[in-house]
Amino acid sequence: MDNFELICPAGTPAALRAAVDAGADAVYLGFRDETNARNFPGLNFTRQDVADAVDYAHARRVEVYVAINTYPQAGNLGPWQKAVDDAARLKVDAVILADPGLLAYAAKRHPDLRLHLSVQASAANVEAIRLYRDAFGVRRVVLPRVLTVPEIAKLNAEIDIETEVFVFGGLCPMAEGRCSLSSYATGLSPNKQGVCSPANHVRYEQRGGALASTLGGFTINVFGEAEQAGYPTLCKGRFVAGDGVGEGPAYLFEEPTSLNAMDLLPELKAAGVRALKIEGRQRGKAYIAAVVRAYREALESFAAGRPVSHIDLQAMVEGGTQTTGAYTRGWR
Repeated sequence: MDNFELICPAGTPAALRAAVDAGADAVYLGFRDETNARNFPGLNFTRQDVADAVDYAHARRVEVYVAINTYPQAGNLGPWQKAVDDAARLKVDAVILADPGLLAYAAKRHPDLRLHLSVQASAANVEAIRLYRDAFGVRRVVLPRVLTVPEIAKLNAEIDIETEVFVFGGLCPMAEGRCSLSSYATGLSPNKQGVCSPANHVRYEQRGGALASTLGGFTINVFGEAEQAGYPTLCKGRFVAGDGVGEGPAYLFEEPTSLNAMDLLPELKAAGVRALKIEGRQRGKAYIAAVVRAYREALESFAAGRPVSHIDLQAMVEGGTQTTGAYTRGWR
């Protein structure tokens, strides 16, 4: 039985080396600009960093994928096209794209460059995936985190390209690439500028005995002394709905929690999934090393027919809680 391919995040060269050394099959990263969806200060790679990363990874038989997965701004295609050209020149193993125009450019200018469809494209049905395959030669699609395992199995039965799914890390409950919540609060778009809930718009402040988290001046959550504070994203905020009468603030979209689908490895394998992705390019090298090492151990145990229940990642999850997300509960 072929094992899964383990796809791991890197926001810095140190994190890349940690992921490679901990057992990644491939590492994904972005250039240091708005062409990728994790465009945060202090993160990402210069062109020389990517060249060094490719050398380090390839020497250890690990692949490097470059995410160029934001949407080019009207009249300003240059940075995105240059990112594709540079990724090809630096001999990365694949680029992860979302914009149809950029996919067309990459397919025409670099026919030998392997194309993966980013989760930012939100391709979640057979017809959409076939369109990207037929029009641009996409070889793999990263599925949005809104599908159940049975839905993924049905998709894989009807398409002939690889699928990749997220198994650990921050849980985005929205149709990725189409969410404007962060843009509303901060004026910066995750889809165009590559920043969802940017840190320079985040504040934590004491309010009596409670800790309030805010984003762009909006109060996203207020945590009691016994609660672990999560990062303030609007989709994981606690709000009062309707006229505010009756029930107190509640999580309207999703609680602060991390995805962890390690226990679903048998179901994901039966569903035909090829690759498993760990989220977290904004995380430090110690986090990356711990999570990648745990998932490598889990994959080796799974391949050998051993249980994975002894592997504990509780200390690494957001808000102290973890979930299997839409894979098992059909969230919409």
